[in-house]
Amino acid sequence: MGLRVTDLSCARGGLPLLEGVSFSLEAGQALVLRGPNGCGKTTLLRTVAGLQPALAGQVDLPPEAIAYAAHADGIKSTLSVAENLAFWAAIYGTSSFEEALDRMNLRALAGRAAQNLSAGQKRRLGLARLLVTGRPLWVLDEPTVSLDTASVALFGDVVRRHLQAGGMALIATHIDLGLPEAEILDLASYKARLPEIGAGTFDEAFL
Repeated sequence: MGLRVTDLSCARGGLPLLEGVSFSLEAGQALVLRGPNGCGKTTLLRTVAGLQPALAGQVDLPPEAIAYAAHADGIKSTLSVAENLAFWAAIYGTSSFEEALDRMNLRALAGRAAQNLSAGQKRRLGLARLLVTGRPLWVLDEPTVSLDTASVALFGDVVRRHLQAGGMALIATHIDLGLPEAEILDLASYKARLPEIGAGTFDEAFL
């Protein structure tokens, strides 16, 4: 099962940002999105993940095959680390969260309430959710926010193992995750062309 994005156009707040975006991902491949702030990286990721409609184009991969991780960690503050992962494992119908504890270095924190974690620990817990989804495509929006250098390397290893197991990753990041095989897609060339508004049109809009 691969991802196909064809002539995709998307908008934020009704304003077109990107148009004609096309790319594909096969098992074991990663694609890193690059571009200046505000160019539409998050909007593209949300559209691919099925969280907002596209203006045009097509995404050929069902949302059930996609795990999305953005700035929100998606954790329940009153539950422990282990309880949070158990909750998500039950939601996704996977059998165990033990590997996620070890892979994201959370074993020693398993019994601690999420509300008592540091920002970096909460981020590691939020990213550990990816490991219990069982979904082939990880769509990641700046996943290393709040992570120290050691934790960035830890997460980079998690992504590499996901790819080696036949998974896919679509990532917006400015941080090197140590994925030399990842291709780069610069979104600058897909910037939407806005219609020019002449003086007469501007005046008429307020009549």
